[in-house]
Amino acid sequence: MADLFHECGVAAVYHLPTREPSVLAPKQGPNAVSRLIPRILLDIQNRGQLAAGMTSFNPERAQIIDTHRNVGTVTEVFRLNHPAKAESIMKENEGIAAIGHVRYATCGKDDKSYAQPFERHHIEKRKWFSFGFNGQLANYIDLRKEILSQGDFHLARETDTETLMHLISQEISKQQTPDYVTLLRNLSAKLDGSYNIVYLDALGGMFVARDPLGFRPLCYAEEDGLFVAASESVALANMGFREESIHSLLPGHAVIIQDGKMRVEEFAPSPRRAHCFFEWIYFANVASTLDDRSVYLTRKVLGEKLAQQEKVPLDETTIVVPVPDTAKAAADSMAFELRIPSVEGLIRNRYVGRTFIEGNNRADKAKAKYTPLREVLQGRRIFLVEDTIVRSTTMRTLISQLRERGGAREVHVRVACPPILAPCFYGIDMSDVSQLFAPKYVKNGELTAEAEAEMAAELGADTLRYLPMSAISEAVQFPSSSLCEACITGHYPTEAGEKLYQLSLENFRLEPGSCTGGRLIEASTPEAALLHSART
Repeated sequence: MADLFHECGVAAVYHLPTREPSVLAPKQGPNAVSRLIPRILLDIQNRGQLAAGMTSFNPERAQIIDTHRNVGTVTEVFRLNHPAKAESIMKENEGIAAIGHVRYATCGKDDKSYAQPFERHHIEKRKWFSFGFNGQLANYIDLRKEILSQGDFHLARETDTETLMHLISQEISKQQTPDYVTLLRNLSAKLDGSYNIVYLDALGGMFVARDPLGFRPLCYAEEDGLFVAASESVALANMGFREESIHSLLPGHAVIIQDGKMRVEEFAPSPRRAHCFFEWIYFANVASTLDDRSVYLTRKVLGEKLAQQEKVPLDETTIVVPVPDTAKAAADSMAFELRIPSVEGLIRNRYVGRTFIEGNNRADKAKAKYTPLREVLQGRRIFLVEDTIVRSTTMRTLISQLRERGGAREVHVRVACPPILAPCFYGIDMSDVSQLFAPKYVKNGELTAEAEAEMAAELGADTLRYLPMSAISEAVQFPSSSLCEACITGHYPTEAGEKLYQLSLENFRLEPGSCTGGRLIEASTPEAALLHSART
């Protein structure tokens, strides 16, 4: 699925004082564990391809903490295809601790100044820090106003990351010695939205924190003195950590490293959870386990549920075709249950950039990105399995390509998710109702056979079937009350999210039927326009 993108991914490493270096440390030793950051970021590159960076800590260096960041993929930013240049970067940024970040922004500038981590220099080491942020602050506009109202203050970038940097700075200024728990507790009282934070300062202090609702995943492990954290467990598993050493950080908790000692501590209560269900059905690497729930097994169950509700007659010409790559697990599972072949009828060109990088014509990008195999598809009845439909541009293109270039006889679209009815204000690239395909067909939140038939006709498919809402909690194995399902229910887990949704609905009603990908929320008020620049 090619028209939905995540915001960011974060990583952190620290070699604690031990007699012997960890066997997982790089060959250069414990004072060079910063070299692990590019490897970790490569494993979470799926979470952001626009920019990457790292900050390292080395008390023997004039720049005690120093940051390397730029626009580009991890390979490009760290020059991994050029060994001599990559080694130069690694040597210059060598340290006993480091944090890293990969970024995708839905809007705003794609220049170096927006790449993370964000570093704040200061003559006092306790006030000299760097941090990376994964998430989105739904109350960013209010926070920004509050900061700018405090005298002669200026924000150089229209991003919630810079706003968060100033809030962290203000909390540090109140303290004589670093107290990370109090800092995070005070921050959590102000922030509405999703936020995972990796933080490193010039005293060698580090914290890795997850918001009290647990919107985004965050995992960590420690063995033989080597601590590593990342947005997804696959990065830790690929480094060689034992399965029993890898943990999901509890919402409202932080891993704190201070004076060479590591502890996990709660900074805010978590009376309810709001894990983003999209992490399991689309965003996360299929090899990851998030909050003790397997991504692969979740997608497998969704495919089984698609098979269970199938009514189209099957014959020897019927095949299942996944939309590469994230729909493959569900497609294979559906095909297995129906006892029909699952085949690669669409081949993805992995060297075509993601559609948001090269312009706004998504249809042309989809044509370049996917090649239908006529020898597989000609004369076939196809179940085209997709993980979700957001704007529908890519799906329309794929259906027409399957028919025109592939020679498919029938195309039946099966979506391993309920219809997307509402925007996300917590870190996913869909911030306005007007961008979405389904709302103008699904009335009062009720999906009917008639609505599915109308949508199928609009897409050019023979039929279209979604999964019911109940399928999500059953597949993820969390109750709906522990998930954020705002985009399929319209019920938001935070006050600011609900406020933004009502604003988006108002704009959508002002121009009914608009589904062109325009951002009508920008027209509402000058303040609302800032929302779209805030995305990390």
